[in-house]
Amino acid sequence: MALNRLPLDAPGAESEFARVEVRRSARRKKTVSAEIVGDALVISLPQRLSRADEREWVAKMAARMSERKKRDRLNSDGALTVRARELAGRYLGAVQVKDVAWIATQQSRWGYCVPADSSIRLSLALADYPAWVRDYVIVHELAHLIVPDHSERFWKLVNRYPLTERARGFLIAKGMEEG
Repeated sequence: MALNRLPLDAPGAESEFARVEVRRSARRKKTVSAEIVGDALVISLPQRLSRADEREWVAKMAARMSERKKRDRLNSDGALTVRARELAGRYLGAVQVKDVAWIATQQSRWGYCVPADSSIRLSLALADYPAWVRDYVIVHELAHLIVPDHSERFWKLVNRYPLTERARGFLIAKGMEEG
């Protein structure tokens, strides 16, 4: 098994990992896998892959594992659900939320809620934004658990959050519609 350590400035190695190790195996025929070992990203791939394919896979797996690491860090021990319950109690009263989680595939909206099971999903893109913006999106989705549309009653609930206008402006500047 060949081992190749890539410096962080190598093409395709851009990530939050201290180092990226590429392990080539003659036994591995088709699959590529990645795991986080300490502060390193270890990528295992077939021996036969070209250096160009290797760089492509390193970039792809580094992005995938960085996303997973970020999502796990930001929702450790149900932190999103705990935060949503705090915000509900502070601004909306009796609304109950059972689960709040990140969703990586959400590309057209900041978040959405499912009133049938009292759950909320937030675009992983929000993870890079200030906490007060995430809080606004959570309050927005919590309000949808009470009022399903964007009526005047809905906006009265949302506007209880004191940074609503500021957060809406921030999100409008980012160019995705509200959910």
